[in-house]
Amino acid sequence: MFIRDESFQTFIRRYPIVTFLVAAHIIVFLLINFTPFSTSLYHFMVGSNYYITAGEYWRLFTPIVTHEAAGHLIFNSFSLVLFGPALEGILGKVRFIIGYVGAGLIANIATLLLLPLSYAHIGASGAIFGLFGIYVYMLYNHRQYIDQANTQILLVVLGISLVTTFMNARINVMGHLFGLIGGAALAPIIFASLHRKKKRW
Repeated sequence: MFIRDESFQTFIRRYPIVTFLVAAHIIVFLLINFTPFSTSLYHFMVGSNYYITAGEYWRLFTPIVTHEAAGHLIFNSFSLVLFGPALEGILGKVRFIIGYVGAGLIANIATLLLLPLSYAHIGASGAIFGLFGIYVYMLYNHRQYIDQANTQILLVVLGISLVTTFMNARINVMGHLFGLIGGAALAPIIFASLHRKKKRW
């Protein structure tokens, strides 16, 4: 489930949304680090609470694909490649997008409401924690989708991720926590839609 053994071409064909998101991470990273308009683009993409309250609402979404540091990019993209494909396969493209982007949006709204106006943030972590939230919901309500071995992998990685959330002052704690909560909150709606579709078949 979480072990990738397919070829690069097969991965792209099976998981086009995960592939697109990782490609977006890389493209935005390159644009904000290695182009003449890097500074202006970074300031356009960053999730600034001040500018969001001024009406620049796209900033609730753009941080989800924005990374400035290579380590941040690699960690979040690797996490998406590790935990995203299984959910894209189970939920389908549209439901996966709703869960992923929806959890990221919830995380960014929580950041806006709970942190100072001066706060600014970037990164896909809130959306990725949303995937964890969906998996947690599955553990309690749809165990048929995840076996014991993968459950252990998931819980260990989630536990480590939660611990490290509180160990780095630069991490958006509210984003991580509310991404997790957002994914778990969206999961019942997503799975209800999935099961209604299967019944129609």
